[in-house]
Amino acid sequence: MNSRVVVLAVVVLLVGSLPAGVGAGEPSRADDSPSAAGIDIGPVGESPASVGTSAGPTASSDSDDILSRTTVLRHRQDDPDTFEVETTVHIPEAVTGLEIELEPGATVAETAGVERTDERTFEWTGDADEATIRYAMPTERRGSQQEGDGSGEGYTFVDTGDWGVVAVPDVSLSYRRTAPVGLERTVRVDGPGATGGDIAFFGPVTVHERPVDGGTIRLAVPDAATLEASPEAVLTALADARNRLSVGARHDEVFVVAVPNEIDWGSKRGLQYGESDAWVVDDAVLDERNPVWLHEYVHIRQDFADGTEVDPAVAWVSEGQADYYAGLLALERDATDFDDFRSLLERGEREPYAGGVLADRSTWDHPETHYAKGALVYGELDRRLRLATEGDRTLADVFRTLNVQEDPVTEAEFMDALEDEGGPAVRAAAERYTRTAETPDMWTQSEHEAAFGQSVAVFEYGLGSGPIDVAEREWPRWSASATGGTDGDDRTLIAVPAGEPVTVPSAVANVGEREGTYDATLQVDGRVVDHRRGTLAPGEDATHALSWTPPEPGEYDIRVGSERLTAVVRSPSSVTVRGLQVAPDSIEPGESVTATATVAAAGDRPAAAPIAFRTVDGVAAERPVALRPGETTTVDTTLWFDADGQYEVAVGDRTTTVDVGGDAPTTVSEKLPGFGVLAALIAIALVFVGARAGRRRS
Repeated sequence: MNSRVVVLAVVVLLVGSLPAGVGAGEPSRADDSPSAAGIDIGPVGESPASVGTSAGPTASSDSDDILSRTTVLRHRQDDPDTFEVETTVHIPEAVTGLEIELEPGATVAETAGVERTDERTFEWTGDADEATIRYAMPTERRGSQQEGDGSGEGYTFVDTGDWGVVAVPDVSLSYRRTAPVGLERTVRVDGPGATGGDIAFFGPVTVHERPVDGGTIRLAVPDAATLEASPEAVLTALADARNRLSVGARHDEVFVVAVPNEIDWGSKRGLQYGESDAWVVDDAVLDERNPVWLHEYVHIRQDFADGTEVDPAVAWVSEGQADYYAGLLALERDATDFDDFRSLLERGEREPYAGGVLADRSTWDHPETHYAKGALVYGELDRRLRLATEGDRTLADVFRTLNVQEDPVTEAEFMDALEDEGGPAVRAAAERYTRTAETPDMWTQSEHEAAFGQSVAVFEYGLGSGPIDVAEREWPRWSASATGGTDGDDRTLIAVPAGEPVTVPSAVANVGEREGTYDATLQVDGRVVDHRRGTLAPGEDATHALSWTPPEPGEYDIRVGSERLTAVVRSPSSVTVRGLQVAPDSIEPGESVTATATVAAAGDRPAAAPIAFRTVDGVAAERPVALRPGETTTVDTTLWFDADGQYEVAVGDRTTTVDVGGDAPTTVSEKLPGFGVLAALIAIALVFVGARAGRRRS
C-alpha cells in the first residue's frame, strides 16, 4: 500500500467576542460555480466535460458559507508528458485570508487573484471573491505496489497521447475565517474523459452506471479498451460486493476505470487511489480465484487504512484482507469454486512467503508476503472467529470496528477488537500467526462448510419512526423536491445548524431464524459516527437514538441501514433577521414579555441557525430554526425583568427596548456586548490548514 501524507492542523485565536445567533441583512454575494451534488453525467464519450467529486461534505457553491474549489483537467495530446490543471477557489465572505499550496511537480503558467509567496505557495490578494491558478502536472508516475517511491516496476499513471489515466492533483488550502465555513471540491475533465475526483481518464470513454443502495457505481470503459468481462457483469459483481461487505465506509460514488492493458503496468493489475477511485486492467476477469475488480473494491471500503500513519505491525492487514475477501466474495457468488479459493490461500503456506513474520516486515523474503501469507492468516482468523461464536460474529465485524476509528489503527486495537468479538483464544491465534513465523494450514472443504455454512441471524436496519432531534428539539423533515430540488427527487432532507447535535432514530429487526448480535450504525458520508450493539432473538426488534454533531457547513449523506436522508448543514449567516418586537413593551418589575423575531432564509437553499435572544446579561434564550428556501417564520421566547429601567433586547443586529416600571426615572441599560458597530467587526478568527487525503493500493 502506498500513500500520500495528510497534514491537518487547527489553530484557534481568540480575538474578541462574536454575538451568538444569526447574521442580519441579505447575503453580500453568492457564488455560482457548479454544485458537486446531483450532477447528471450523461453520455460522456462525446460530451465537452465530465464531472466527479470527492467524498465528504458538499454543498451548492452559491452558498455564503462554503469555500468551494473547482479543478478542471485538460488533456495535452501533443504533449503527453504533462496535463493542464486549472484550480479556481470561490471564497465566501467569512474567509479573510487564504493560502494555496500546489503539489510538487506543478509548473505554474498563469494566476489571478493570488500572489506567489514560495515555489508552490500562493496567497489570495483579497481583491476578488475567487482565486485561479493554471498549471501543468507530470502525467507519468511509477512505483512498486508496496513502496510508491516513484521508481520501480511499471506505471501507476501514464499518458500515451491517445489516452491517459492520471492522478488528480492535491491542493492544500490554509485559511482564516470569522464564521463556520464548509468545504466543497469539484473535479471535471474539459473534453472527452471521465473522473471520480481522484483518478481521471483522458480520451473517448463510455461511463456505465449502476444505482446501488444509497449511491452509484460508475464504470468508465475507454474506447481504447477491450473489456474482457461485460460492463453489466462488472457492475453486478461490485454491487454484490457492496451488499455483502457490511463493514461501514460505503461511499456514495465509486469510480472505476478499465485501463487498456497495452503498456508496462509491471505486475500491477489494478490500483485503488484516493477515497473511492480505482483503475483495473481491461482484460481482468471475474471468475479467477482473486478477481482484481473485487480486490480493489475491498480497498475502497478500508477507511481504517487511509494515510501513511499505519502501525507497521498491522500494515499487512490491508492487502491480506483485500486478497482474502476478493477470493471469498467470488466463491460466495459462485464465480469460483472451493478449489480456486483454497489455491489462493495455500500460497501463504509456501516459501518465500511462509517464513515471514507479518508484524515485522524486515523478515519478509518476498515483497508480497502480506498478500499471500496475509490472506491465509486473515482467513484462518475469520474461520476461528466464526466457530468460536457459532456463526454469530465474523471478521467483517472486526473490519467494521476498525473503520469506526478516526485515528490510525494500532496492533493493540486490532487484537482487542478480535478478542472482543471472538474471545481470548482467537486473539492468541492472531498473536501467534502474526508475531511469529508459524503458519496455519489451509482448511478443508468440510471444515469450510462447518465454519462458513452455519445459519446466521439476519438483521434489517432502517430509520426509526420517532422524530429527528436537533439540540434536543424535534426537527422538521422535508422532501428535497419541496425545497427547490429536482422534480421527483424523493430524498428526505433536514437543514441543521453547524455545531448542533443531531439525533436520528434507528430501528433493527431480526428477520432470521436464530438469535444473534446486531450492530446498528449511523453513517455520515460513509463513515460510522455512532453505533449500538445488542442481541435479538428471531422476530424481535429494537430501537436506538444515534447522534452526530456536524462540524461545519456542507451537505452530508446520513444513513441507517438501507435508509438515508440528506443533512444540509448551514452557518448562522444562512438566516437573516428581519424584525424584532416585544409585547408588551412596558411592564412592572417581575413581569414578563414575549420577544418575537421574524427570520427568513437568506438565500436560495435551505437555512438553519440557532436564534439567540440576548440581553445585557448575555444569551437569555436560544431557539434553533430550519427554513425552506424563501421561507419566513417567527420564533419567540419569554423574558423576565426584575428591576426598574429600560432594557435592550437583541437578535442579530435588530434591537428593541423594554420599559420596566414606567413611573421610575428612565435609565438605559449598559450597551449589549457584541452589538456595537465596532464590536461587530471583532470575531473569532480560526486558521485551518488541511490537505485532502489520498492513498494508492494495489
